Amino acid sequence: MSTKKIDFETMSFDDLWSLHEQISHILAERITSEKRELERRLAVLNRSRGVIEGKSEDAPSYNGNGKARRKYPRVLPKYRNPQTSETWSGRGKQPRWLVAAIKTGHRIEEFAINGNGAPKGRRQRA
Repeated sequence: MSTKKIDFETMSFDDLWSLHEQISHILAERITSEKRELERRLAVLNRSRGVIEGKSEDAPSYNGNGKARRKYPRVLPKYRNPQTSETWSGRGKQPRWLVAAIKTGHRIEEFAINGNGAPKGRRQRA
């Protein structure tokens, strides 16, 4: 690489554009080769950890320690905001609308979707 200084201000538009195309071409080649190298290194790392390459959407996802994460069933909503029809499954952090309603004196059972005003419990065996 030469240390010759280029004065871009004095270059013509055509020369600048040609230089831009050359730089873009070189960058694209280097990015592609760097990507190939990183993919190769990742494949080597995955093989050493026992992770299957080319996993599909149906393949299990892995958490930080390499164990397969189990699939959870879809959870139906248990609570509904009567003003906006927003729903909450009862899992995770309570939504803002529910927290605000509870602070104003409402009870969580008032927002239950099942209609009887009380959340369903686990089914008991007879």
